Amino acid sequence: MSDRGYLTARVGQMCRRIAAVVDKNCTPESGAAEAVGFLRDWADAADDGGARTTSAAETPLTRIVRGFALTDLEIDLLILAGVPEEHEGLAATLRTLHPTGEPRPTAGLAALVFGGDTDTRAHLRETLTSGAAVRHGLLSLEGSGPYFERSLVLADELWPALHGHDAWPASLRRVATAGGPAGMASWLMLPDAAAGVSAVRNDERALVAVLDEDPIVARGRCETIATAAGRDLVGATLSASSAVAVSLLVAHAVARGSVPLVDIDRAEQPVDVPLGDFAGAVLVSAAPGALAPPRDRALVRVASGPAPLTAIRDAWAAAVPGLADDADTLAGRHPLDPALTAQVARDLGLSSEPPSTQSITRAVRSRAAVNLPPGTRLVVPDIAWEQLVLPSEAMALLHAAVDRLSTQATVLDDWRLAQLAQATRGVRLLFTGLPGTGKSLAAAALAAAIGTDLMIVDVARLVSKWLGETEKNLSATFDAAERTRAVLLLDEADALFGTRTEISDSHDRYANLETAYLLQRVEQFQGLVVLTSNLRQNIDPAFTRRLDFVVEFPLPDLPARRALWDHLLPEALGSVRGADVDLDALARIYPIPGGWIRNAAVAAAFAAASDGGIITQRSLIDAVRREYQKASTPFPGEPPRRRDDHDR
Repeated sequence: MSDRGYLTARVGQMCRRIAAVVDKNCTPESGAAEAVGFLRDWADAADDGGARTTSAAETPLTRIVRGFALTDLEIDLLILAGVPEEHEGLAATLRTLHPTGEPRPTAGLAALVFGGDTDTRAHLRETLTSGAAVRHGLLSLEGSGPYFERSLVLADELWPALHGHDAWPASLRRVATAGGPAGMASWLMLPDAAAGVSAVRNDERALVAVLDEDPIVARGRCETIATAAGRDLVGATLSASSAVAVSLLVAHAVARGSVPLVDIDRAEQPVDVPLGDFAGAVLVSAAPGALAPPRDRALVRVASGPAPLTAIRDAWAAAVPGLADDADTLAGRHPLDPALTAQVARDLGLSSEPPSTQSITRAVRSRAAVNLPPGTRLVVPDIAWEQLVLPSEAMALLHAAVDRLSTQATVLDDWRLAQLAQATRGVRLLFTGLPGTGKSLAAAALAAAIGTDLMIVDVARLVSKWLGETEKNLSATFDAAERTRAVLLLDEADALFGTRTEISDSHDRYANLETAYLLQRVEQFQGLVVLTSNLRQNIDPAFTRRLDFVVEFPLPDLPARRALWDHLLPEALGSVRGADVDLDALARIYPIPGGWIRNAAVAAAFAAASDGGIITQRSLIDAVRREYQKASTPFPGEPPRRRDDHDR
């Protein structure tokens, strides 16, 4: 017999017992004969042709009984509480028997059905007060009237779940779960992950907590553990400690033969997971610091950490089989956690075109752009190395940063420097120099060189006067950059990473905490992060020690200024560049940053477009003068006129 037929047959048996009570205790004038006839007729139909099944090999009900160690009386109480859920006629019949007209059985009806004597009532009261079914929220006694006039009520949506339906309580935010991302075999070999698998496989009385800043990653690791243990997951997101919500989740998980997954919403305070005396394993996904350790059961802490390089490679090979030969390249360009890789693969599945490395990059970018924090822009850079006019030493450092990022798998994993020297992944650079010396342009060139995007952060919008808000904003920014593997540019970062102060009040203490937090996030970032500062001495020395490269951007010297003018206004412009333009004189007379040179060239070009179509020396000098005015700096004067100018 099916799960549904077995449960319905049990309800039919209970209806006969209710009919016997009504027949014995109710007068004919009360309509008892009609109620008894209906109950017995319904029970006969529920028997499915007379088959009286009293047991079943494996049904949701037997899982509930085994999972919570229910007594025979508690099983009968669950069946009795489910009678009105089985048929509207049964609900109407129970309504006539209830003192306040509710379509539910009462504790008094249960006492009569199960014997009616004093001992039965005492045992029933004890069961409905402290029995396993009540402790675990499967059954409750509701109402404010006398004890035996109160209603027996099942947990929300438990009855259809006992029928084998995928019913779900509206009060729980369900977590969609799958079998876990591909490519996690190497991660499962780590000791804490293996311990989590063992606890779930053996259904030990343990809380298996997977901690990660990214909820998608944490849930993906929980799915991986459950799959490795041969179990399914049923999960819900909780934002606060709630014994009722946890009990409801556990009940639905047990009915389905699954492991409960408690997904703790991004909580500011540690959250308890009240499980009472539930004897099975429970998985928890949470951010570090969001879970309060359990006091009544074993804790298996699984710090997710970065996925091993082999897992990232395998995940790309599994997610995009057609590009399996490019798995190493994809892992280097987009070293996403396998849970995030699986999401990108789903996005690619909507396209009619076969996946390519370019389409994967676009898909990663599209996902990241949806949840960019305020004050953050994601741009696609197109700056070649040749467009940078920098001293050779600065250029060498930029190339070394790109090489370090591309070879870190070899050095850290293959050569084991991550273990032997505690070397960290990622590349951290500080660009220092006056405004307009090319710091932002160099960051764009870095991003173009490694084939990724540039995430530009407006630091002024991240810093908040409210305590803790700056950390939240920075956390969201780093999370977004880690997902895209974009080059992260924190422009004018002095306000974030300035020198820590002596503590004189609470604001100083929190400012120092913010600095420490930001130092940690920068050090943990596995991509390429660039911070810019106008003055190097403004940066905390503790942060400087954690940097891989410090690149100085000096004011351009005479050859560099000449090269910048020539790059922006080359002779190839032909008739657009007037014959009187003297780039040598402009470079010699005006010792200005590259940003000023760019602004002047663009301004002169716009002036020419609206007046004759020729860029002249006069328009360039006027544009340079405006740059000096904007900076409130004295203008050096005009260059001497050339001889051919006098001749004109």
